[in-house]
Amino acid sequence: MPKKNHIKSVLIIGSGPIVIGQACEFDYSGTQASRSLREEGIEVTLINSNPATIMTDPVTADNVYLRPLEKKSIIEILEKHEIDAVLPTMGGQTALNLAIDCQEAGIWEDYGVEIIGVDIDAIQTTEDRELFRQKMLELGVSVCKGRTAKSYLEGKEIAQEIGFPLVIRPSFTLGGSGGGFVNAPEDFEKALKRGLEMSPVHEVLIEQSILGWKEYELELLRDDLGNVIIICSIENFDPMGVHTGDSITVAPAQTLPDTVYQRMRDLAIKMMNGIGMFAGGCNVQFSVSPNDDEIIGIEINPRVSRSSALASKATGYPIAKIAAKLAIGYNLDELKNPITGTTSAFFEPALDYVIVKIPRWNFDKFKGANRELGLQMKAVGEVMGIGRTFQEALQKACQSLEIKRNGIGSDGKEVTNQEEILHGLEHPSWDRLFRIWDAMKLGIAMRTVRNVTKIDKWFLRQILDLVLVEKKIQETTLEEISKDLLLEAKQKGFGDRQIAHLLGCLESQVFDKRFKDFDIKRQWKLVDTCAAEFEAKTPYFYSTFDGENESPKTKTKKVVVLGAGPNRIGQGIEFDYCCVHGVLAAKEAGYETIMINCNPETVSTDPDIADKLYFEPVFWEHIYEIILHENPEGVIVQLGGQTALKIAEKLTRYGIKILGTSYEALDLAEDRGSFSTLLKENNIPYPKFDVIETADEALEKAEDLGFPLLVRPSYVLGGQKMKIVINEEELEQHVVETLRDIPGNKVLLDHYLDGAIEAEADAICDGENVYIVGIMQHIEPAGIHSGDSYAVLPPYNLGDLVIEQIKDYTKRIAVALKTKGLLNIQFAIKDDKVYIIEANPRASRTVPFICKAYQEPYVNYATKVMLGDKKVTDFDFKPVKEGYAIKIPVFSFDKFPNVDKQLGPEMKSTGEAIYFIDSLKDEFFLDIYSRRNLYLSR
Repeated sequence: MPKKNHIKSVLIIGSGPIVIGQACEFDYSGTQASRSLREEGIEVTLINSNPATIMTDPVTADNVYLRPLEKKSIIEILEKHEIDAVLPTMGGQTALNLAIDCQEAGIWEDYGVEIIGVDIDAIQTTEDRELFRQKMLELGVSVCKGRTAKSYLEGKEIAQEIGFPLVIRPSFTLGGSGGGFVNAPEDFEKALKRGLEMSPVHEVLIEQSILGWKEYELELLRDDLGNVIIICSIENFDPMGVHTGDSITVAPAQTLPDTVYQRMRDLAIKMMNGIGMFAGGCNVQFSVSPNDDEIIGIEINPRVSRSSALASKATGYPIAKIAAKLAIGYNLDELKNPITGTTSAFFEPALDYVIVKIPRWNFDKFKGANRELGLQMKAVGEVMGIGRTFQEALQKACQSLEIKRNGIGSDGKEVTNQEEILHGLEHPSWDRLFRIWDAMKLGIAMRTVRNVTKIDKWFLRQILDLVLVEKKIQETTLEEISKDLLLEAKQKGFGDRQIAHLLGCLESQVFDKRFKDFDIKRQWKLVDTCAAEFEAKTPYFYSTFDGENESPKTKTKKVVVLGAGPNRIGQGIEFDYCCVHGVLAAKEAGYETIMINCNPETVSTDPDIADKLYFEPVFWEHIYEIILHENPEGVIVQLGGQTALKIAEKLTRYGIKILGTSYEALDLAEDRGSFSTLLKENNIPYPKFDVIETADEALEKAEDLGFPLLVRPSYVLGGQKMKIVINEEELEQHVVETLRDIPGNKVLLDHYLDGAIEAEADAICDGENVYIVGIMQHIEPAGIHSGDSYAVLPPYNLGDLVIEQIKDYTKRIAVALKTKGLLNIQFAIKDDKVYIIEANPRASRTVPFICKAYQEPYVNYATKVMLGDKKVTDFDFKPVKEGYAIKIPVFSFDKFPNVDKQLGPEMKSTGEAIYFIDSLKDEFFLDIYSRRNLYLSR
């Protein structure tokens, strides 16, 4: 039993909708914490407003409240349940801020609720920049020279004292919002004003700049007895000046001398003990001078953070799970190491591999945005690569990004303009890593690269070595390449596609050469936290080309589920939700489940979810060798969004069974032209369309179709490159741009139904029988991407005639596509006539929303249909409950001042929330509906 025996019921506060700076790492942490507490027999109540997460699923907690994260909702829960304690450390800054608000309002005291896992005074100390600075000085920890300002005049006085360059850091903000470097006096006034406005307490810290210093993080756990362990050291590849969420990071630290590490470790423990004696997790950030190893304390987060999720996946040590148990009174030596199952949790992981995290950005969604990286986080997701060496892990992480690169280089996409390269090095953006490769390949001196970027020369040497290996490969041929050179290339992370590009042959030829002729095959290693010192039991694997295989092959029937890769706008946490439920459903059906994914933030990459987790790029050669090793019954591609769908064609070509809807049907639906032809053959209405491949064709077809036109390429994600054009000049410009950016793609021209109502239907089909899960109506008119629209479930004012048309067309399309699994269809309605916009015979963004609104595990049902174990008629669907659910899109425009915020066919929202109403007379509904015709101002 836990030490705090009086705790029988715990409230966990979630993080709300996904925004830049606070993403699905808190879904992972909250889910893990809830499961950990329920293991102890504690009743868990959870509040969160995000419908797309596993965290808000009935499988996670005893009581789930999909409510706005505000004091009113907390009081509602406390009135209904006997809550003994609240755990606010699993929901990021949002949860902490709400807990503090409730504390200040006396809510926790009024209801007798104990705050566990954190010390509110510690939060105040760490979030208030001046309190943090004073506390560090009191503890003897060096900090940057500076102090806080609460007014414009005070800020100017401090700047004069410190001098330029300096840094502005607003208090109590998320993801570094409002922060930045100021190098010259003329830029200071604007930066100070923005920082004060962004801070909820109108306060900023102004301090000296340590731009270019090295940056490190330590992840700690402490129990009530004061026992502290360091879970992981993390080194930022990028120096100070780039937010940690936007930095490439490496674990364990690669260039940190042990003497400096030991000093840093002692400082971290002193800092954690100095801010409060709470039990739980803590993240500490340091900066180290590259000249004399001086250490400065930058920040401390006394809670689970983004780095905690990364450290958990990097080491295999489940930080949130253990932190939750520490919060209810356990001590570290009383808990078991969940990896070995026998040794104590009071140990520090030892790694015999390297992990590299690379952020994923979506600047293309924010036209006109400043793409330069700084103190304010701009990444929307991240990937992680695991390898025996930094080079292997780096290449695997690059392959995971899904930016049409086959690694860090060797794919014909290098930049050769010296001026452009040097600019990219000096002004860090999403592509600086690739510009370093380009610089090395072009022959720019390493000293120059080092001086411009301030990146440690050890990392630069590693990249230079990869360039030299590339050169050796280019000097040979497929027939002449030696086994030693091919093995060296594979051990350093080169993909078969990269090698094929260098040798001027096909990827399949390289695969045959190494796999069949040279017997160079992937071996899978266990992520075991203890460098094989003790036997590990967790089935969590990564691949390499070294040593023996540690992934045993079983004879049971098994299924592979392909994950969604990194989060990005248009493909986010909703697909991870679907993947997790797909795994759970396949387990229920008696299959051994195998998950392949590379996103460290997600629940699907928790080793406790699938029977086997391969933390690998969702990239062809990695997937293919896993399939050859495991020999599954088939692969599920429907649940992982566009990432998994892109693999379907190759799986089919290689004779690997796709479970559920066939590749041919998936491809037909993605090919806008072919799909419209199918609609025509089935006498289903659709806007007039045509398919073009050149600008000349576009202008010719436009005469017949008539303006306005919706221009959209096939095979795109989140409405990428979709645009409404109103004249020939706009049409030609956009078609030329689209064909330039997506060469070889077809472009569809649709006559745009101006002023139409938009609706969506989701269904499950087994090839013959169809069940319509839900129909939702958008509040914005057609022309706004469905992901950016408010949507109401069920429809709020569609007539019976329209509803019957939607149902009829949904069933006919599902059967015509021979759908086996999930299907989403989008409709435009004008003058009571229903037109088809598009159909997606796969999991879509709407699925988790409908599952949460109706409290039905539709993904589980659909998965069993995909497996062929069930027909739609085998399920006992419950009647839909009364009332309405509203999907609310959430944006992160505050990260990109001055960008075009106008909404259109291309999706821009980063997340969503759910809101329930009993009737259409609800004030919230009336408010958003009244703005239907003012949607462009949002």
